[in-house]
Amino acid sequence: MTVMMNFETLTQYAGESTLQATNGDGYPAGTLDMSKLTIDQSGIITATFTNGKSKSLGQVASAVFNNPGGLTKAGENLYAKSNNSGDPQIGTGGSGGRGTFTAGSLEMSNVDLAQQFSDMIITQRGFQANSKIITTTDEMLELLANLKR
Repeated sequence: MTVMMNFETLTQYAGESTLQATNGDGYPAGTLDMSKLTIDQSGIITATFTNGKSKSLGQVASAVFNNPGGLTKAGENLYAKSNNSGDPQIGTGGSGGRGTFTAGSLEMSNVDLAQQFSDMIITQRGFQANSKIITTTDEMLELLANLKR
């Protein structure tokens, strides 16, 4: 940044004085407002500051692989490259076959579908067992009522 100083209108009189700027053409100081970070479809992260100014901070990189099925599972929804997957081809979102970014949404890979189906089956089996217990109890009570007659 270049600062241009102009002392032509500066005067000095007898007595105490302080040098003051009488006009300025810049913006007031601002701090980063973390609640106003945005990411556009190509992955550019834009910050808005408390003085109302916006600035691009960076861009999220996106990668594609020749064989995505060859990636090695490294965690919940984490994958690592392998010899079978090939090298990552890194670029910006929306270019070269890469997907775009959608802020404020979840992608499907955040859910382990196998685990969710297993949980659903376990819940269904539990419901079926509970309904059989109720049916059996009802039949037993009906038999007891018939024995009394």
